[in-house]
Amino acid sequence: QVQLVESGGGLVQAGGSLSLSCAASGRTLSNYGMGWFRQAPGKEREFVARISQSGGTTSYSDSVKGRFTISRDNAKNTVHLQMNSLKPEDTAIYYCATARRVWGKMSPDGYDAWGQGTQVTVSS
Repeated sequence: QVQLVESGGGLVQAGGSLSLSCAASGRTLSNYGMGWFRQAPGKEREFVARISQSGGTTSYSDSVKGRFTISRDNAKNTVHLQMNSLKPEDTAIYYCATARRVWGKMSPDGYDAWGQGTQVTVSS
């Protein structure tokens, strides 16, 4: 059974940076696309970024494009999210997830395994 564990969240001032990591066990991530989602209090879980099985293709939500970078290291079975120029509206719990295919959807129903999440708080 796959287990995903996120790390790297925390409290940062607006304009700062954080780097999130997602480590997997029980499944070889190189066979699947991966995604990052986030959920703020009182809001639905929303797409942040996705990366293809090989890492050759990525896409981002409009709200983070140009500020966040998703990457993966298949040898280490990990996925990363580098977040720069953070804004207070980026405050949320961030989740990594494995896609059902080599390229995930931009909606949560395209993913079948989730981590427990890591809190990111951006102060103004």
